[in-house]
Amino acid sequence: MKKIFVSMVFLAGCLATAFANDQRVASPDGKLVVTINDEGGKPTYTVSYEGQIVLTPSALGLQTNIGDFTQNLSLKSCDSNTIKDHYTVRNIKQQTVDYEAAEAVCHFTQGNKAVMDVTFRVSNRDVAYRYRVFPKGETRVCVVEREASAFAMPENTTTFLCPQSSPMHGFARTSPSYETSYDLDVPVGRNGWGEGYTFPCLFKVPAAQPVWVLISETGTDGDYVGCRLLNEGTGNYRIGFPQQSEMNGVGSVTPAISLPGDTPWRTITVGPLANIVETTVPFDLVLPKYKASQEYIYGKGSWSWIIGMDSSCNFDEQKRYIDFSAAMGYQSVLIDAFWDRQIGYDRIAELARYGKTKGVGLFLWYNSNGSWNDAPQTPIGKMNNARIRRAEMKWMHDNGIRGIKVDFFGGDKQPMMQLYEDILADANDFGLLVIFHGCTLPRGWERMYPNYAASEAVLASENMHFGQGSCDAEARNACIHPFIRNTVGSMDFGGSTLNKFYNADNQHGTHRVTSDVYALATAVLFQSAVQHFAMAPNNLTDAPAWAIDFMKKVPTTWDEVRFIDGYPGKYILLARRSGDKWYVVGVNAEQQPLKKVITLPMFAKGASLDVYSDDAQLQGSLKNVKLNKKQQLTVTIPCNGGLVITQ
Repeated sequence: MKKIFVSMVFLAGCLATAFANDQRVASPDGKLVVTINDEGGKPTYTVSYEGQIVLTPSALGLQTNIGDFTQNLSLKSCDSNTIKDHYTVRNIKQQTVDYEAAEAVCHFTQGNKAVMDVTFRVSNRDVAYRYRVFPKGETRVCVVEREASAFAMPENTTTFLCPQSSPMHGFARTSPSYETSYDLDVPVGRNGWGEGYTFPCLFKVPAAQPVWVLISETGTDGDYVGCRLLNEGTGNYRIGFPQQSEMNGVGSVTPAISLPGDTPWRTITVGPLANIVETTVPFDLVLPKYKASQEYIYGKGSWSWIIGMDSSCNFDEQKRYIDFSAAMGYQSVLIDAFWDRQIGYDRIAELARYGKTKGVGLFLWYNSNGSWNDAPQTPIGKMNNARIRRAEMKWMHDNGIRGIKVDFFGGDKQPMMQLYEDILADANDFGLLVIFHGCTLPRGWERMYPNYAASEAVLASENMHFGQGSCDAEARNACIHPFIRNTVGSMDFGGSTLNKFYNADNQHGTHRVTSDVYALATAVLFQSAVQHFAMAPNNLTDAPAWAIDFMKKVPTTWDEVRFIDGYPGKYILLARRSGDKWYVVGVNAEQQPLKKVITLPMFAKGASLDVYSDDAQLQGSLKNVKLNKKQQLTVTIPCNGGLVITQ
């Protein structure tokens, strides 16, 4: 059916035609527009930005066991609203957020019966939509067998994607765990390693000024599955459910929901790279599920395992790391795997008491495992059982443990998503912060679960201990995460080491090819409210004093983020603000030195700035520089080097 547009302004940017088969929703500033259509009985949507199509007609709909809601549908009507929200979350990239979007709740019928709503929200940089399914007669539950939800990219679009790994492979059959290398600047049309891609997914749509598109999801909890993106040939991508072999083959790949029931939000961030880096859409669309049982303490910590591995998990070494954290002014120490065997519960309680005298709390590592992989690390068989888990958490609460790091999850099926939620809810009852590793992507969890701290879901620092190739690619990866993985949620990377080698003697093993200034820059670049840095007690004497002083003072919670310049995998320049203090940081992964004149409006004209920079040999230094009247500074960052500017 031919589309007919009527230019009637309705409710601050929501434009509606007089015909139910075609609906147009525009952002408050009018730049981002979604058009919903039911031509041929198949619902689709199209997205344009500043008049340019960035998603061609893309399928909508759900196939369920109570009906196929992907075809023979009619768009009956849409209810239009303006959504405004003001909220504060202490542990995301921007602590206070003012959100405004145009909303259209589109009612689809099948044979004159209401079967499904699709709610769209369009802000100045984001599109989001989700489905609501209604009861059918006396049927009050359904299984969603497939989502038609698609994202059809224009011709010549290029991709920046992380392939999904096959289940039950890798170390102790622990995959998938969102820990594979990104493919950058690759044409559309591939399906990763055959299993699609993990969220978030970044695309560059060609134009005189390229438009970037970041696709992800938010609001996923125990009522659904975690999804991925599958390519169906050319530029068409669609939502995919988990793989059957996840969780050792136990459980369905399809979600069961009660009716009426909502799916998670599909999110599409659009525009220049600043929109991608600065988006808050994962948090804009969700609400807290429970109240925080206490005011949680974030901040910095140390972690022996990344340098010393399993043998470092002993009483004396952990006591030394508590002293190290105290000397650095850090809030915590993370005690990793095998603590129950190599230290024991009684002596952990003793370490907790000792840490309290130093103002240092403990995080304890746990294996999530029940029956989904072969990871042998202990404590095991505790986080997967509610009775045992709660008894364990009470012991932690009684002994002043600050938080837990839970590892080796089994995939994205609904029972696993329920386990994440159950661990978080129980931990809140006992005042524990939670970090996840070997895990799925967080999907709005900082706002949904007040005691959630961070997730790994990335090729993190441990890989640099295990192989020189990861060390050699360190800067390249650092120039990816601010554009993709870290845009949508806190990333527990565990980096910023000042050791030259990933070994306790700092003389053997894999070696760092990046500079000390690079290490300082990534402490700001990688966002997570709890940061356990890969630093060691020897750094107090063998690292530059200016580097140690910076790492003592760098914050982990932020009030604002601003993208300055960059390109995924090549270089990044951005700024973060904590209170009234700005930190401008940069990293360069290109072979040639990065030379830029950058404008710094966050600093006053003539301001005296501390500039941490590298020379061509990656020798770092701290200099004081006066900002000129144009508020500009000429900077040079060598390959594998960094930059930090603060006042």
